[in-house]
Amino acid sequence: MSDEQSTSPALGARTTFSRQGNEHWWPDQLNLNILHQHHPGSNPLGDDYVYADAFSQLDVEELYADLDALMTDSQDWWPADWGHYGPFFIRMSWHAAGTYRQFDGRGGGGTGAQRFAPLNSWPDNGNLDKARRLLWPIKQKYGDKISWADLLVLAGNRALETMGFKTFGFGFGRSDIWAPEDDIYWGPETEWLADDSQRHAGSFEDDSRLLDNPLAAVQMGLIYVNPEGPNGVPDAMKSAQDVRETFARMGMNDRETVALTVGGHTFGKMHGAVPADAVGEAPEAAKLQELGLGWANPTETGFGEYTITSGLEGAWTPTPITWDNSYLNTIFAHEWQVVESPAGAKQWEPVEVQDGYWVPDAHVEGRMNPPVMTAADMGLITDPDYLEISKEFHEHPDRLADEFARAWFKLLHRDMGPRERYLGPDVPEEELVWQDPVPAHEGPLVTDAEVEQLKRQIADSGLTAAQLVGTAWASASTYRQTDHRGGANGARIRLEPQRSWDVNVRSGVSAVIDKLEEIKDASDANISLADMIVLGGGVGVEMAAEAAGHDVTVPFTPGRTDASQEMTEVDTFAYLEPRHDAFRNYLQKAEGIPSEHLMVDRAFMLNLTAPEMTALLGGMRAIGANAGDDNTDGILTDRPGALTNDFFVNLVDMGTVWEPVGEGEERFQGKDRATGEPKWTATRADLVFGHHAQLRAIVEEYAAAGGEQRMVDRFVDAFVKVMENDRFDLHR
Repeated sequence: MSDEQSTSPALGARTTFSRQGNEHWWPDQLNLNILHQHHPGSNPLGDDYVYADAFSQLDVEELYADLDALMTDSQDWWPADWGHYGPFFIRMSWHAAGTYRQFDGRGGGGTGAQRFAPLNSWPDNGNLDKARRLLWPIKQKYGDKISWADLLVLAGNRALETMGFKTFGFGFGRSDIWAPEDDIYWGPETEWLADDSQRHAGSFEDDSRLLDNPLAAVQMGLIYVNPEGPNGVPDAMKSAQDVRETFARMGMNDRETVALTVGGHTFGKMHGAVPADAVGEAPEAAKLQELGLGWANPTETGFGEYTITSGLEGAWTPTPITWDNSYLNTIFAHEWQVVESPAGAKQWEPVEVQDGYWVPDAHVEGRMNPPVMTAADMGLITDPDYLEISKEFHEHPDRLADEFARAWFKLLHRDMGPRERYLGPDVPEEELVWQDPVPAHEGPLVTDAEVEQLKRQIADSGLTAAQLVGTAWASASTYRQTDHRGGANGARIRLEPQRSWDVNVRSGVSAVIDKLEEIKDASDANISLADMIVLGGGVGVEMAAEAAGHDVTVPFTPGRTDASQEMTEVDTFAYLEPRHDAFRNYLQKAEGIPSEHLMVDRAFMLNLTAPEMTALLGGMRAIGANAGDDNTDGILTDRPGALTNDFFVNLVDMGTVWEPVGEGEERFQGKDRATGEPKWTATRADLVFGHHAQLRAIVEEYAAAGGEQRMVDRFVDAFVKVMENDRFDLHR
């Protein structure tokens, strides 16, 4: 062996330091990591750990008392502004929850992701690593009874309470992740705070400026908007436009946006006391000996009066650790001008500070400073709609308090899904429409005997396996594990906006639902339409399995109820519309992303593994559950309606040659290799299972001798998982 071929340990160790992975050599290859990024083996708490069970042992009142005491326990290594950490924790909680975006349900504080890159090193999250370290003694004390995800958002909620504000309540129940969520697309930029034109189309001037989907922040590394103004230009009106769009992407209307801005900026200050170039590397790039702390500042002590975070410097109000109406009093009492902070950032200060509005310095006794505002703050009195709301809140502080409490609660809980996922003693009694409520189940559950009778009636109804499976799938597959919205519970598929979605109209689900409702109404069984739709899907699977010679019983757990139209937030449910669904071979329109990548993303939303995704798609093709009666793409079988492994067998059959149909390489035709006669048509979402090495390895197992039974078993398990993703009463 030559020296160049050495396999010494030293060279081998480089594989964790600078290796070139597959994504380097084949950057366009389909990446399945998203389907197993949170493998149970990565959880240090073990496979049998259930957060809800551990939380039930927590003394919540003791936890509250410890957090409240921490607020004023100023630490020498990172002293509190005005001796109170409340504003610091509000910012931490806000920045944990505020990454939520309703387009795809990603972001938010529901997983404790702020502990990991890239969030832990975003410029907008500067020095929040210190806030998390301040919480460590409390996390250490309570261990696995409290998750980091809950603690990070609870701290801000308790902070408000300790400064005189009455919150709307709090729901625990957020479980931690243990690795970064690398699949989240935060934008196209390759540097922090790059010019925002890379993620916008249109212009301010004609109100056509729009963020690219699914983004919800105007620049890379920001939670919402640049506090200095768009691209650092202090234009209040343009900043207001950015604020309106970014908050809308989070699901907030104008009143909620004003309430959150006013309420949040009632507390604390911004930090830019030293030149901007004094700031060191973010945590992910910090020196090893810093043990995960970043943004080292060598100026004097590097903290306290010398702290730098955003680069803006100063407090919004003269009473920054007290809930009052001083923010609106301050902004309306002054004429404002643009100045530069010591760090060179653009901010707004009064032309002349009025009596009673000087701000005591956060650390230097006797020093008084002028109040300051950001461009976004100035937008509240520049934009006509924001100005009207701001005036109303100024004149009616009670309205501000109520609407801030509700908007803050929504901010912290928007990504948690329905209220039944909440834990703890302070969950509000009032149910809010954005929580996607469903009625409580009343009366006894449908009996096993009644279920069997209903199953026979469904099987004899004339509905096909494809219709039944397709309709159940249409109802349940709206679920998103990112924010726990959607799913079969509530039977919202019969309500707007779902009943008018293109894929549902094209699939004819309304006729199937009508027939299932007819069977339900003719029965004495106490069963909801939501349960009937899922039960019908199970009957369809059993019919298809029987047609293939398999004796299968699909597990069914009743208990779903039917929501009303009034319980359904139509505007935000529109974001759940499936514009692509590879499992039904449906693509509404090309989105610039290959359909196989969209398929993996949907599988992730449904909490599926790669083998489950593969079994489900192949089984759905065999059953013939494509969207649309004339859609035969990927139905690689001569016996559609039977739950066979034909899709896999015929996909890997070397007797078929595939070629694109038309331009774009979205559809393909399979021809007999010997005769050239057409045999099948398929899409990218079909052929990728024969092309991609990892997927093909799974396909070959399902297509091999004995593989059909294995595929059928996996199909049934995965189908039930999809049907029960939103049954939070069955799993935590």
